[in-house]
Amino acid sequence: MTSEEKRQTLAARGNNRSQQPDHGAFSDFIGSDWGPLVEKSERAEVADYLADRHAQLSERFPGERLVIPAGTYKVRNNDCDYRFRAHSAFAHMTGLGGELEPDAVLVFNPSEAGHDVTLYFHPRAPRSSQEFYGDSRYGEFWVGARPSLAEMSAVTGLHCDSIDNLSDALQKDLGQGQVTIRVVPESDASIEAQVADLRQRAELTEGAADADLDLAEALAEIRLTKDEWEIKEITKSIELTHEGFSEIIASMPRARGHWRGERVVEGAFGAKAREEGNGLGYDTIAAAGNHANTLHFIDNNGPVEPGKLILVDAGIEVDSLYTADITRTLPVDGKFTQAQAEVYEAVLEAANRALEKANEPGCRFRDIHTAAMEVIADHLEKWGMLPCTAAESLASPAQYHRRWMPHGTSHHLGLDVHDCAAARREMYTDAELTSGMIFTIEPGLYFREDDLKVPERFRGIGVRIEDDILVTETGAVRISEDIPRTVSDIESWMGRILNK
Repeated sequence: MTSEEKRQTLAARGNNRSQQPDHGAFSDFIGSDWGPLVEKSERAEVADYLADRHAQLSERFPGERLVIPAGTYKVRNNDCDYRFRAHSAFAHMTGLGGELEPDAVLVFNPSEAGHDVTLYFHPRAPRSSQEFYGDSRYGEFWVGARPSLAEMSAVTGLHCDSIDNLSDALQKDLGQGQVTIRVVPESDASIEAQVADLRQRAELTEGAADADLDLAEALAEIRLTKDEWEIKEITKSIELTHEGFSEIIASMPRARGHWRGERVVEGAFGAKAREEGNGLGYDTIAAAGNHANTLHFIDNNGPVEPGKLILVDAGIEVDSLYTADITRTLPVDGKFTQAQAEVYEAVLEAANRALEKANEPGCRFRDIHTAAMEVIADHLEKWGMLPCTAAESLASPAQYHRRWMPHGTSHHLGLDVHDCAAARREMYTDAELTSGMIFTIEPGLYFREDDLKVPERFRGIGVRIEDDILVTETGAVRISEDIPRTVSDIESWMGRILNK
């Protein structure tokens, strides 16, 4: 054997630091004399809602095999991975949240009744196995006790099987005028490659990409309206996010004295998110002063200075993986200046008008943005910032008013902070509001320090107000209503916390 042949691969070198015993006697010793595990057998509340979700998907794809992977770990650096979070379609169709279940796959197999649904995952290995102590990905010593097949079935209400049997299940009766197959795109590269190989062998490659896109589209559109359990979970995330914003206010004195005060604010919210939920629903924006005029400012590396505003866009993701999405713009000193309040009131008026529009019969999703923009344009005209009237700017393809608010006013909210993004335009932007929809209303005004078209008194002020909205049978309501949002209520809120 040559020296080149003896050379270790990069993958193998990751084990160089391991000094794990590999003697049979050690395996026997470590695998013996353990007390019994108590299995979880309580059925999760969400399990009662899965059948309806499955039926909606099954109805769209009769006679086809549907493959919905959870996804796998993503490398952070070398052999360290990011925390696992399942693909949202998988989470919705299984009810599994937290960090369950890496590498799992949900399969809809066509049957006479529509589809039989099976969850394939890596169940707990016996303690007498090498996996128990030697496998850092699945071993109980490394990641804790994984569920057994029976335990997972009891909790989810799903038929469960070992991931070792997935390959046979995917290829059964494939092609030759029998079963076709679809897989969620950009979910798990290894599962997608496996499906691609099966399609190749079964001569099912024609139109495969469009078929998979149709599946992703359907899974997104099913989530456009939330069931009672989902509404409860999002409401819980909003309540926790309210607590997180109170922690932000409590951190303000320390933030003002820190050279990176924005990170003090970010950290205060993040601690609450990890203590009470699964974590952050998305990277927190803690943008003080002129940083608020960078829409997705997540560096959070600047000071929090007296006399300025701080725009915080943040949401706590609960263990079920549903998230809130709230923005509040707070005065660092607890009191708005006259100029700050003037801009803030304009944005608040736009937010209120958007909600009024959402309550009008026949309102379509796109109409919410239009309503907010009418208010924004009117204020910009009043301040002398437009090259024409507000009405002319709104009617013009140039949309001059959008210089100071280039983003949209609303997006759906749920498992993803920008939920249901794969839905068709006619089901999203052009759709009429229906009961069970949850979305944001988040107008803003962004007046950069170097924007010479902005009156000097407003330069450096950035304001966004974002609330989460539920459409009910009787109208659209702010489910984040309890989080203070008017000038006087914010000042009172901050006063109560800071003057304790």
